Amino acid sequence: MSRLRPAPDRTGTGSLKWQKYEQTDVLPMWVADMDLLSPPEVMEALQARLDHGVYGYTVPYDEVNNEFIAYMKRRHQVEVSAESLFWLPGLVQGLNLVCRAAGQEGDAVMVNTPVYPPFLSAPTQSDRRRIAVPLKEGEHARWNFDREAMEAAVTEDTKLFILCNPHNPVGRVFPREELEWLLDFCEAHDLWVCADEIHCDLIFDDVEHVPFLSLGERAAKRTISFYSASKTYNLPGLACATAVIPNPEIYKAFQKVCRGIITEVNCFGYAAHIAAYRHGEPWRQELLGLLRSNRDYLATHMAVKYPQIRMPHIEATYLAWLDLRALELDAPMAHFEKHGLGLSNGMDFGAEKGHLRLNFGCPRSQLQEALARFDAALKA
Repeated sequence: MSRLRPAPDRTGTGSLKWQKYEQTDVLPMWVADMDLLSPPEVMEALQARLDHGVYGYTVPYDEVNNEFIAYMKRRHQVEVSAESLFWLPGLVQGLNLVCRAAGQEGDAVMVNTPVYPPFLSAPTQSDRRRIAVPLKEGEHARWNFDREAMEAAVTEDTKLFILCNPHNPVGRVFPREELEWLLDFCEAHDLWVCADEIHCDLIFDDVEHVPFLSLGERAAKRTISFYSASKTYNLPGLACATAVIPNPEIYKAFQKVCRGIITEVNCFGYAAHIAAYRHGEPWRQELLGLLRSNRDYLATHMAVKYPQIRMPHIEATYLAWLDLRALELDAPMAHFEKHGLGLSNGMDFGAEKGHLRLNFGCPRSQLQEALARFDAALKA
């Protein structure tokens, strides 16, 4: 019997994903949460915490630290200490805060595009200058760093590089050789590295996720890595993430900018993460089977019906990056909304007009309905 269950009707619940198109006939396939119930063990843990009856301020405690430490060693073969962990409500806050912690106002932060929109907004919101360098598409539509462009763009006042791996939205899992080059680059220019690895447990192919911290002491000296069970186990509304910061000086700088801004993570976020890391593996394996199947179904649909639409091979995440520039649509996102399908606008990711992102983290029947609407939009 399948452990995966479709989400119930989410309208009227304040769902960011569904409320955007409330009282319309638009199917939302945009923001990165899944239309699946979270693992039963997580729901049981939340019920047990609810039954406790007291929901006071909660600080990181031994059980949650130890479970995360065990998860990192078991799943990713990385040793981390409790002293290096900084718990916070989410990745987006972390991106903004690390921009504030690195360097001074007016310094620069380098990112690669296309990329998750908060990567683009966090530097400017933190009074830093953003240097955006496009990724370079290589063999078999796999994306890598444009090394020459990055070397040409970096400046003396660049203090931070923000890495997305696995990558949102192009679905790339960067190989060790690419990450070792990036470490050399950041070391040569004395940059901190902020590594967003929150999709690291959603890898479909026979490729290795290489945690940036696994590159050794050189990486540990300059890296803040972000992890969360939120994407894998569909828990983003519980607002819980972990920063791993081995360098005590960087830890202190990050801690300083958090004062008065970051509140305690709520008790339910901790309870859910403990349950997900401790009991979630069977559910995760079944999820990977569904997502891999959905990815292949989507890729075949696009390749057969729309060879002019380019879709990079998705090694990880449940997000598909669609290049529709050949269709020359005036307003791609609005065109699909008009025909009942809500997608993410690629321009928000720093891409040219004509790119869209589609979330296939859902039951197959929902993906089929989305593609029926996609077809109707293009026939129109």
